[in-house]
Amino acid sequence: MADKQIYRITFINQNQVYEMYAKRVFQGELYGFVVLEDFIFGENSSIVVDPTEEKLKLEFAGVKRSFVPMHEIVRIDQVEVRGCAKILPINKETAGTRKPLASYPPEKTE
Repeated sequence: MADKQIYRITFINQNQVYEMYAKRVFQGELYGFVVLEDFIFGENSSIVVDPTEEKLKLEFAGVKRSFVPMHEIVRIDQVEVRGCAKILPINKETAGTRKPLASYPPEKTE
């Protein structure tokens, strides 16, 4: 059953929103990173080709494991069916509202 799990991961990369699908998502050994493994893309034999998905497929060709900073993750969903991987632009009104995630808890003062 665990092999059939599919995750939709939405994250920000170079001022774009990436929405991708993977079979494995977990906290990595590198502090502050989420690991994505076993990316899932559409079939090569498909008659209709999505250029955005093809761009992602080429960008991640040969990538065994991707480490995404946890503060760039927007959302991770476990889904039943894989959708189309895509790249979306960041909304100009909300682009400046993202705040960096505190990596360390604040020091206690006495």
